[in-house]
Formats: sequence, structure tokens, C-alpha cells
Amino acid sequence: MIDAMNAVEAMPDPLERAKAIGEVMADQARRGKRWREMRRAVVLEMRAQKPPVSYRKIAAALGVGLATVQDIERGYTGSGKNRPRAGEAQDG
Repeated sequence: MIDAMNAVEAMPDPLERAKAIGEVMADQARRGKRWREMRRAVVLEMRAQKPPVSYRKIAAALGVGLATVQDIERGYTGSGKNRPRAGEAQDG
């Protein structure tokens, strides 16, 4: 996958490169929600095990931070700036 993205960046024709970048970005936008749901399902499955897999072990397995795993489990998306602050009510 990374090789394919590198190949797009290495395209010599700027117009063709820009077109390819646009296609990749549009496809990623379409896939994003489904991929987030798939990743969340894995986290939820790991947390549902008896005993639950720790956030730290899940974070290490996924190559992300502990807070990211917690956000994934809660269904939050984005950079974390939309996380409820301690004591704030959550929707839902």
C-alpha cells in the first residue's frame, strides 16, 4: 500500500499526479467510515474477552496511543479535540 502511494507521489507528470491524488483521496473518504467501524469492532472484541485485553496491549498491537484506543472504543473520531472534557455530559 505504501509503495502504491509512493508511486503516485513519484509520477513525473504533475497533472496526472494531481488526478491520481484526487482519486485516492476520494476513495479514502468513501472507505473511511467503514474502516473506522472495522477497527472499532476489533477493539470491542478485544475488550469483550474474559479477561478484557488492556488498553495498553491493544494500543501496542494497533500501533496507536492509549487515548486513541479509548477514543476508538467510545466511537470518537478525529483528533481528540472533540472529546468530552472530564465532567461534561456525553450525547447518546
